[in-house]
Amino acid sequence: MAGIYVHIPFCKIRCAYCDFYSNTDLSYKDELVKCLCKELTQEKNYLEKEKIETIYFGGGTPSLLDEDDFKLIFDTMESHFDISSVQEITLEANPDDLSVSYIAMLRRLPFNRISIGIQSLIDKELRLINRRHSAQQALDAVAACRAAGFENISVDLIYGYPSQTIPEFIFSVGKMSAMDVTHISAYNLTYEEGTVLHQKLQRKEICAIDEETSIEMYKTLVNKLETNGFFQYEISNFAREGYESKHNSSYWRGKKYLGVGPSAHSYNGTTRKWNVASLKEYIQKINEDATAYELETLSDNDLYNEFIITGLRTKKGVSLQTLQEKFGGKMLDYCVENAAKYIINKCLYIENDYLKFTTEGVILSNGIMSDLLFVE
Repeated sequence: MAGIYVHIPFCKIRCAYCDFYSNTDLSYKDELVKCLCKELTQEKNYLEKEKIETIYFGGGTPSLLDEDDFKLIFDTMESHFDISSVQEITLEANPDDLSVSYIAMLRRLPFNRISIGIQSLIDKELRLINRRHSAQQALDAVAACRAAGFENISVDLIYGYPSQTIPEFIFSVGKMSAMDVTHISAYNLTYEEGTVLHQKLQRKEICAIDEETSIEMYKTLVNKLETNGFFQYEISNFAREGYESKHNSSYWRGKKYLGVGPSAHSYNGTTRKWNVASLKEYIQKINEDATAYELETLSDNDLYNEFIITGLRTKKGVSLQTLQEKFGGKMLDYCVENAAKYIINKCLYIENDYLKFTTEGVILSNGIMSDLLFVE
């Protein structure tokens, strides 16, 4: 089983924290949709005829597309891929796009999961990061999706805003977990170079919260969500029982996927490729039947490193038995030896032959995973 990811790069406005590739010129929308369909046709063999299990429209803002746009893309998928076994089709959406009429349109299409970019339920935080919706619009969007019959609704939460207090954070988490949703993705705010927030930080117009507060927020997040019926199945993802994101989980399990659109990534078990991060260049290359991506053939060491990173991100952890079966006893010894110091200081532990993070380990996860990677 494999997945398809469709990247829609358009945004009406650019969020102050975002460093993903996006474009605010919607005049290219029709041309992009045509090129997405052409790329799906060109790359129909990349997944080696595997059945498609999940489809995910991400961005950017996929909720800026129209019904005819979606129909054209779905028809192309059906023509070139076996989508008879698809279990999950997700659309990322902004709350203010989810009018009653737009949601009704989505219900006429194959979508069965909506992921809503709420980010905060405090208006001053939304203004800080230049979101184009209010807290009330976010609440209304969730209610409207539920009323229309969508059962699988995910929302995004960002925490660690400049000067955010623990009580403000507890308010947001509590209110979000009380919403009628099945999944919450929660991310600590990062100041990526080139973003508006990073520039403000450099000019000392805002002040980042300290590490101690950030750690307390993360622990509060985990405890609060678990108390409200969400279990953590990945570092940043929490779900009610049976509502884990099948598409994102496939990334962490090393399944194959095809990504189409500007800056989209693909993986088929032996190669990884990534499209050019430019809307104009992407359209030009696709129309000219030219290569719009860079391709990397993965070595055994690359595959081992990906196995470690993706496995440790999940609550289940890294199967040491599978590691040995895939990469041999030497790589198993390498992993265990490098993990030893983190086991001693209670950042990692082994349970039923799975290597896992403790809560303290998650907070230091980037550094720990880096130490476990194999570098020649």
